[in-house]
Amino acid sequence: MTESSNAPTDRVRVASPTEETRPAPNHVPHGGQPGMVGLVLVSHSARLATGLRELLEPLGGGLVPIATAGGSEDGTADGGLGTSYERIEAAVTAADAGAGVLLLPDLGSSVLTARLVLADLGRDDALLVDAPFVEGGVAAVVAASTGASLAHVAAAAREARTVPKF
Repeated sequence: MTESSNAPTDRVRVASPTEETRPAPNHVPHGGQPGMVGLVLVSHSARLATGLRELLEPLGGGLVPIATAGGSEDGTADGGLGTSYERIEAAVTAADAGAGVLLLPDLGSSVLTARLVLADLGRDDALLVDAPFVEGGVAAVVAASTGASLAHVAAAAREARTVPKF
C-alpha cells in the first residue's frame, strides 16, 4: 500500500498496483457472497451512483456486493448534490463481504470525503482507487466476480483508464 500525502487524511491507504492486500484479522463478513471484494460507488449524485450500480450488478453475476454513497444529507429523497460522510461509512459496511472493499469516487469532494471516512475507519482492507468511474467500475466488478483479491480488483479498475473506447 502507499500512503496518501494529503493532510489531514495522510493515514488513508490508497491501492498500489504491485502490493497484495489481505482482509483484516478476525474480520466478520457483512452481506454479499462470502469472500468477495465489495464495491462502493461514491458520487455527488445519488442517481448517478444508483445508475452505475444498475449497470454493474448484472456484470458481477449478482455475486459482488455493490453499495452506493451518492448525494448529501440535505433532507431530500435523492440527498441533493454533494457527498456524505455518513453515506460513505454505511456503504463500506454494506459492501463488506470479507475480502475487502474498493471505493470508487467520481471526483473532487467525493475523494476528500472518502479519504476522511477511511482515515477514521483505519481499515487496511478498504481501498480508495483513482480510476474512471464507469469504466473502472465495470473492470472492478468483473474482476471481483472472479474471486480476485482486493489488490487485483484495484489494479483492474486502474487499468480501465488506459483502454480506448474505439
